[in-house]
Amino acid sequence: MTHSPALLRPVRLFLAALAACAAVAAPAVAQSVYETRARAAYVLDQTTGTVLLAKNADVALPPASMSKLMTLTMLFEALHDGRVTLDTQFSVSAKAMAMGGSTMFLNDRDRPRVEDLIQGIIVQSGNDACVVVAEGLAGTEEAFARLMTERARVLGMENSSFANASGWPHPGQRMSMRDLAILANHLISDFPEYYHYFGQHEYDFDGRAPQNRFNRNPLLKLGIGADGLKTGHTEEAGYGLVGSALQGKRRVIVVVSGLETDTDRAEEAERLINWAFRQFVQKTVVKAGTRMAGADVWLGDAGSVGLIVGDDVELLLPAIQSREISAEITYDSPIQAPVLQGQKLGDLTISRPGLDDVVVPLVAENTVARGGFTTRLRTAFGVLLGKISAGAQEL
Repeated sequence: MTHSPALLRPVRLFLAALAACAAVAAPAVAQSVYETRARAAYVLDQTTGTVLLAKNADVALPPASMSKLMTLTMLFEALHDGRVTLDTQFSVSAKAMAMGGSTMFLNDRDRPRVEDLIQGIIVQSGNDACVVVAEGLAGTEEAFARLMTERARVLGMENSSFANASGWPHPGQRMSMRDLAILANHLISDFPEYYHYFGQHEYDFDGRAPQNRFNRNPLLKLGIGADGLKTGHTEEAGYGLVGSALQGKRRVIVVVSGLETDTDRAEEAERLINWAFRQFVQKTVVKAGTRMAGADVWLGDAGSVGLIVGDDVELLLPAIQSREISAEITYDSPIQAPVLQGQKLGDLTISRPGLDDVVVPLVAENTVARGGFTTRLRTAFGVLLGKISAGAQEL
């Protein structure tokens, strides 16, 4: 029978600077926090999952038309599941036709296709189109709103609730900036075949609303890689925007709310996107296969095993260079044989001032088989000898 090591202990190794073991000669220190004018804001580097800015990010606020992104999510999921197609036609109820605010000017004789409704919601911000989708998928808008809330929880949106499909002012219509970023990430990552609609500059259903045919997203025309997603405005919510831009291989998601004018919204969203791209850079800080430490092995045919990084570690780092990024290695020692190559043995925690820590798994560099009789005998003798020596010192 194999026994566990008697003196198992956690080991913590501190690296003063990651540059001592990484491929980057001089990592960086984070910039000062961006002071946004928005009442609430959230900036996410979608490529690396790094949160760059969070201001009142988990406060449930009135989302206005930004909540239409949840309606579109429900519709895209129905398309993905095959419950509807882009050519599926929905009827228009009296309730939908009576919706105020921004609309597609639908009437009860229309049978708009799903693709028409997608463009009407994104480009024209059609409140009537949202009701048509809600009733077409769930029978009633009330039932659809309940499904929206349930689905939001599944997606990890803990501070969102829905009373309608359009974002029409209602005490029960609330979303946080973090939740809107989660939703944007879901739309970008899981529905690439439909995401292009968010970058569409204009659309006019049947030529009925030429004055309402232009996409309200001010970022689309700036040449900064912006390709989505949705604006929102009510008197209670102020001016808000969920935006995303792609430059090179990096994508950034920006969410702002509570700005006083549409000009403030446009300027602040653009500033945040430029800040996110210009003040941070993505780098490989540790190459795959880099040996970070060696760990003792208990009852193995070798006395130690290397702890390595299995994949390249790419991190987002502030642009100004310094050596203030540090790392900590943790593992339990000694490690029980047998050990398989690639087996997770510990963690490398990388600290970046001003940004969240990143935890990277450390795996076994090679296989270490269980030792034979001689190994076990030698180990038992060493343990016994250690006890005898300890006892002699006590005497």
